[in-house]
Amino acid sequence: MEQIIRPDFTGQPFFIGIDTHKKSWKVSIFTEHLEHKTFTQPPDVDKLANYLRRNFPGGEYHVVYEAGFCGFWIHDSLNKEEGVDCIVVNPADVPTTDKEKKTKADPIDSRKLGRSLRNGELKGIYVPPRESVEDRNLVRMRQTMVKKQTRVKNQIKSLLYFYGIVLPEEYTQRRWSRKFIDWLYEIQMTRASGDMALKTLLDELTYLRQTISGLTKGIRGLALTEEYAENFRLLKTVIGISILADMILLTELVDINRFKNLDMLASYVGLIPDTESSGEKENDKGITKRRNPLLRHVLIEAAWTAVRKDPALMEAFNKMLGRGISRKVAIVKIARKLLNRIRYVLKNKKEYVPSVVQ
Repeated sequence: MEQIIRPDFTGQPFFIGIDTHKKSWKVSIFTEHLEHKTFTQPPDVDKLANYLRRNFPGGEYHVVYEAGFCGFWIHDSLNKEEGVDCIVVNPADVPTTDKEKKTKADPIDSRKLGRSLRNGELKGIYVPPRESVEDRNLVRMRQTMVKKQTRVKNQIKSLLYFYGIVLPEEYTQRRWSRKFIDWLYEIQMTRASGDMALKTLLDELTYLRQTISGLTKGIRGLALTEEYAENFRLLKTVIGISILADMILLTELVDINRFKNLDMLASYVGLIPDTESSGEKENDKGITKRRNPLLRHVLIEAAWTAVRKDPALMEAFNKMLGRGISRKVAIVKIARKLLNRIRYVLKNKKEYVPSVVQ
């Protein structure tokens, strides 16, 4: 009987790039010296792991895919369940030739990922635990609902203006109170169709207000859990940081110790300048466009509050304006100072004590 000799790839590295989609994945496999194969498979971690073990038994498998709509479940499944090394990368960090930019195709993208991984050109982003991702999504969901509420409010005001309906003076300077919304419900258009259009917007607004209220309660409850309570208490000592801002910071940063220094943290948030240099010329392009948009927005808003309430930050802000720095640039610098305070409090587990000396 003829003996079957099975290949043995023990210790040999294989580099796998995946271009992920909802219904299929494009997979490219590279060895140290050549491109082995590019193929299409269902979006199934088990199928990929089984394929690798069946065709390259004993090999060391290294997988990469781009951060995007599919989140981190592929990363978690490969690393924790299949024992396959997997990283997730920022799409902007993948080296791309001009030809690849102009010829957009899934096989090209997966080959680019596999090749770059083999060449040591990729560095994985931080992947938070599943529990932290779910907490983060709760906080982000509230922000999403607030944006939708603002859109509906603008639609209601535009509709009223379109028909020349003037708001009573008692409501022009106030927020959207329950009394004001009740008044809006009492508006009578000339036809039933007009009433239905307005009522539809008002019903949507009512639903969104209730949803935001429920999400806010959920976030407050989350802040009191064992995982967040201590850091939440410490952050409240930093002037300018609201309750919701506290939870945005904690759920977005997850672990402050993953940032080795303030520069790395400020880079992640997006509070660093964007420069372009060529030869002896250096072009300042303003604040970087690469950022965590929610964190940067929250810190800028907090900085405006802090300069009014914190003597040290007020003094620093006024000095910058006195040197001719614009308010827009100065508040970004204040936001970075505020971020440094937040980092100190979270790393050292100490309350922040305000002082006049900065």
